[in-house]
Amino acid sequence: MIEAFETLKQLVAAAEEDVQKAAGGNKAAGTRVRRAMQDIKNAAQTVRMKVLEAREESSE
Repeated sequence: MIEAFETLKQLVAAAEEDVQKAAGGNKAAGTRVRRAMQDIKNAAQTVRMKVLEAREESSE
């Protein structure tokens, strides 16, 4: 679970520069941000599943 969370943090940190560029009006950076957000969404879902798995294992 920790590894999945670390991956999520890295994806968010990597997108930061492009988010700022997109806010400044850079359209190419906006495209990269949208792609990064999709990756972040998928990584967040993975973290969510790992948390649920850990909770189910601890309740057994």
